[in-house]
Amino acid sequence: MIDFLLNLEQWLPMLLEQYGLWIYAILFLVIFAETGSVFMFFLPGDSLLLAIGALCSTTELIHLHYMILLLFIASVLGYSVNYYTGSVLGLKYFNQHNRYFKPEYLAKTNRYFMKHGGKTILVARFVPFVRSFAPFAAGSAHMNFAMFSFYNVVGGLIWIGLLLGIGYGLGHTVSAVAELIP
Repeated sequence: MIDFLLNLEQWLPMLLEQYGLWIYAILFLVIFAETGSVFMFFLPGDSLLLAIGALCSTTELIHLHYMILLLFIASVLGYSVNYYTGSVLGLKYFNQHNRYFKPEYLAKTNRYFMKHGGKTILVARFVPFVRSFAPFAAGSAHMNFAMFSFYNVVGGLIWIGLLLGIGYGLGHTVSAVAELIP
């Protein structure tokens, strides 16, 4: 099961064949889980998005525009849930485990998110391990939710649109080259 999750992008054609349109729900859940939980950092977000884009270019069953909209919603909702989890559980976790997480660390995190929070939320979309932890840290640091939401939406749109678009373009290119080879 772990191998399947770690290499999900390799199983996409089989999943599409086996589950048909349910692929939309499966991919929604994967992107939501990766962005919505600090414990799902191992899921293949970037490579999966590239593979989904390529698959959209080679099949009639799934469409790029629907996939962009759906996965954008999944990524924004996931980040929002992760932020909320951090805002509710973050302080409790820090207070219970103050042997490792001292109050001054939380104060530094608060100052960091006051100064650089927006950029962090935006850039974190493109850094796999950080992508799962940044919204939790922002919630723990009580980053302004309106500011978080703005950067969440912009970052989600750029991340999903860019990687699906690149994958789609690469899928078309590979298909065109394959047709030229006898």
